[in-house]
Amino acid sequence: MAKDEQPQIYLVSPPHLELSRFATDLAEILDACPIACFRLALASTDEHEIQQAADQLREICHARDVAIVIDEHYRLVERLGLDGCHLRDGARNVRDVRKELGSDAIVGAECGASRHVGMSAADSGADYVWFGPVAASALGTDEIAERALFEWWSEMIEVPVVASGGLTNALVGSLSEVTDFFGIGTEIWTSEEPIAALNALMNTKSN
Repeated sequence: MAKDEQPQIYLVSPPHLELSRFATDLAEILDACPIACFRLALASTDEHEIQQAADQLREICHARDVAIVIDEHYRLVERLGLDGCHLRDGARNVRDVRKELGSDAIVGAECGASRHVGMSAADSGADYVWFGPVAASALGTDEIAERALFEWWSEMIEVPVVASGGLTNALVGSLSEVTDFFGIGTEIWTSEEPIAALNALMNTKSN
């Protein structure tokens, strides 16, 4: 990423949501803030529940020219009219999913804090590589994706990179020069005012 470019925002849904309220919140955020992509990341495996959410949120996103992808369920992408999928298991299935969805679909790969896994995902056809968490979690079980990883990636690899997990205003400032996207989810959805929380995190004002 060029040094004078600001990272874009990639929103991730909470794992559990009350659809009508969340749809309103999402529409308001997309109207107020420039969002590059939205990911439906439900914990549920109920296909009807996933389809209901995807149908409503897809219309909100596409009406505003925002891409919408889904966690893991790549076989639902075409049927639900989504733009692609996000794979949580690194590079393992990227090549097969790319073959199934075709070149136009978005295929992203979550790679923890591993440069090697990230490179494998990029080589296998991932459109972006997702590193995180960038800060220690409450459980303290995740390896931290340090700034040095993003520095190296932005200098050496052309595939876009996403920084996520435990983002704070200070980390956003620190990582802005070395990442293409910020993956933002729980940082704002736990707030009563998600737009205000997003603006505070990114140190921006609403349009």
